[in-house]
Amino acid sequence: MTQKITTFLMFQNGDAEEAMTFYVSLFEDAKVVNITRSAPGEPGPEGKIKHATFTLAGQEYMCMDSTGHAFTFTPSVSLYVACDTEEELDRLYAALAEGGQALMPLSSYGFSTKFGWVNDRFGVSWQLNLP
Repeated sequence: MTQKITTFLMFQNGDAEEAMTFYVSLFEDAKVVNITRSAPGEPGPEGKIKHATFTLAGQEYMCMDSTGHAFTFTPSVSLYVACDTEEELDRLYAALAEGGQALMPLSSYGFSTKFGWVNDRFGVSWQLNLP
C-alpha cells in the first residue's frame, strides 16, 4: 500500500456531520464518501460520527465527533483554498465567515490579488486566496 496523508478533523461539539455537510455544499465535485456512526454501548452519543470520509475539490478529508477531548481547532493549521475567480472567493468567504470569525478580512495584502482568512462557525480555519 502506498503511504497517504489525509487531513483529519475532530469536532468537539457533536457537529461533525453538520460541518461535513456544510463543506460538501460549498465545493463542486464534493461528496460524502462514508460515514460510520456510534452504536449503542460504544463511547460517545449514539448516532454521532465515529468516522467519516468526504472529498472537497478532489482532496480527501476525514472527520469525527470527539468523545471528550479538552482541545479544539487552532488557526495554526488551516485549509488553504486557491480560488479561480473573485466571485468564488467572495462566496466562500461569506459562507465560511457566517457565524465564524474573520482573522484577515478580504483585501489585497500585497502577496495576492485578494485574500481572506476566517475561522468558520465550527472552529476550522480557512485561508482563501485569489492569486
